Amino acid sequence: MDYQLLFAVFAGIALLLLLILRFKLQAFLALLIVCITVGVLSGMQPQAILDSITKGVGGTLGFVATVVGLGSLFGAVLEHSGGAQQLANVLLSKFGIKRAPWSIMLAGFFIAIPVFFDVAFIILIPLIYALQRDTKKSLLLYALPLLAGLAVTHAFIPPTPGPIAVADILQANLGWVIVFGFVTGIPAAAVAGPFFARYIASKIHIDAPFESQVEAETPKQLPSASGILAIIFLPIALIVFNTVLTSPLAADWSIPDGVIYTAQLLGHPFTALILANLIAWYVLGIRRKVSKETLLDISTKALYPAGVIILLTGAGGAFKQILIDTGAGTMIAESLTSDYFPPVVFGFLVAAVVRIMQGSSTVAMITAAGITAPLLEGTAYSEMQLAILVIAIAAGASVFSHVNDSGFWLVKQYLGLTEKQTFKTWSVLTSLIALVGLAVSTLLWFLV
Repeated sequence: MDYQLLFAVFAGIALLLLLILRFKLQAFLALLIVCITVGVLSGMQPQAILDSITKGVGGTLGFVATVVGLGSLFGAVLEHSGGAQQLANVLLSKFGIKRAPWSIMLAGFFIAIPVFFDVAFIILIPLIYALQRDTKKSLLLYALPLLAGLAVTHAFIPPTPGPIAVADILQANLGWVIVFGFVTGIPAAAVAGPFFARYIASKIHIDAPFESQVEAETPKQLPSASGILAIIFLPIALIVFNTVLTSPLAADWSIPDGVIYTAQLLGHPFTALILANLIAWYVLGIRRKVSKETLLDISTKALYPAGVIILLTGAGGAFKQILIDTGAGTMIAESLTSDYFPPVVFGFLVAAVVRIMQGSSTVAMITAAGITAPLLEGTAYSEMQLAILVIAIAAGASVFSHVNDSGFWLVKQYLGLTEKQTFKTWSVLTSLIALVGLAVSTLLWFLV
């Protein structure tokens, strides 16, 4: 084993945590500094280090920047239309008040596909307050299922930025990531949401805060829930359809070339999301008398937070490339060839450690993907296995949200919890998502 390379990798990870935790440096800049540091400690020449960073950033951003940008535009139009509130209202009316935790979980699960976690939570929290006031039960009974649905989708199901970035770094097929994201996400959301909420709500009673003026305002005319669901699932259906049609599963189906061509064109994430954006722009905007100027303003503002995610992902791609070019990835891979230590467990553990240490699930996903990707060089893992590995890393990056995570404070503030209560509820919820995610992804790894 080359101890110089091993030292370079561990020194790089330690430096990354130091820069983010101690010096509060922006993760994008910290990752680039770590890339240079690992390259120098590994003995790479200066030009080789910079070429590796350029290759890693450029190779990653070509895909991720487009998908994250299109996803952000899509989510912004949906948010402005009031579609999230309408979907939650309809699900509640269909399920009834007794099954409200399940309907709220489903609402969070679907809405977080196009809308960022924190935005979706803030949009729907007034509905949670109203439910608590009507039923007089603990606010946690309804809030935790919502949070579970949002958190699972945010971590597991594209086009949210985390799984998009990890899938690109690992060269995983996005269609299979979506399929296994649903397979893993639904049981994870159920365990961490309604089941856990029922238990903890009997232990901790929380009342909703007094009704605010914003909540009391008459809501605007909302779009139909069926239309919202159709628009959300259009790109997902197209991507999955393309994946199945062009996979070995369909090799003996005698599909006409024209159908394959159409599926490949419309089922690519770029085209699928462009179509979803155009339909949302018309159905949720123009047809509802929203001015073109307003739609342009909404779309422009949506790209600001996307820029941070895109740059961070690019830096993660550079980190992956440095590990490949130094040979550190190959060395780690050769030391982890035991059948008792599959890549899903390795990826989960790396993501979990980084998540607990520095808080950001996105940074944890990207760091873990960068470290795990070199292990795949020269292997013959299937498209399905690579997709499952993405889910395992996402699960690890979800574990034990605590005081260094902005989500911890968001939940504490809006639910009116103490720090201790937030640990007992939100931190446990995220850990349940991670453990169920690990269990399901490990099982799937050996099954496929």
